[in-house]
Amino acid sequence: MPRLPLYTCAVTAAALLLPLAAAPAAQAQDPDPVVFVHGFLGKGDQWSAMIEEFEDRGHPEERLHTFEYDSLRSNMTIASQLSNFVDDILADTDASQVDMVTHSMGGLSSRWYLKELDGADNVGDWVSLGGPNNGTSVAGYCSVLITPCQEMKAGSDFLNQLNADDPTPGNVAYTTFRSPCDLVISPVDSTVLDGADNRQTSCLGHIGMMSDDDVVTEVYDTVAGR
Repeated sequence: MPRLPLYTCAVTAAALLLPLAAAPAAQAQDPDPVVFVHGFLGKGDQWSAMIEEFEDRGHPEERLHTFEYDSLRSNMTIASQLSNFVDDILADTDASQVDMVTHSMGGLSSRWYLKELDGADNVGDWVSLGGPNNGTSVAGYCSVLITPCQEMKAGSDFLNQLNADDPTPGNVAYTTFRSPCDLVISPVDSTVLDGADNRQTSCLGHIGMMSDDDVVTEVYDTVAGR
């Protein structure tokens, strides 16, 4: 009988330690919500290949969000709408930050949000696919009547303010992708930002960057695969 108390203690200790051993799995957190921002005259369903990749690799569908906007509005107005969109996501999910994947002009409005609307604290990763971060000569074809086209011209007041001082503010992880065959961003190196991880893709069209298998995989690995 003297061994019974020892056996009882051992069983009790094991029962107490079992919940502790399971605790790490129970405390696993959901990944940051991802906000996809299309470009000038774009639309949300252009992100279908990208979103499918995220879902296939385990990112919850309810934490993937496409932000749509009126492309004829100023990037500053779009940035304000994006700010409200992000606020709603953070409130609904109890997340502390979102990640952003942007295409073309979507990179400019989102950068304005980060830099001028104090959005940097709300964003962990920011990705630009074919963004006219330093302007594009193609914008000159529509700049007479359309405000965002005026803003996308190299040397515009909008870009001068956006790129002044630190173009990649805060603790955000900035990544850009540019294609040597992009005929919309001219010059293609306009996408490059000081302070960002600047990458070049294979020969892809401006829209094709959004669905290319290699780019899609690389974006996922950059945003959610670490």
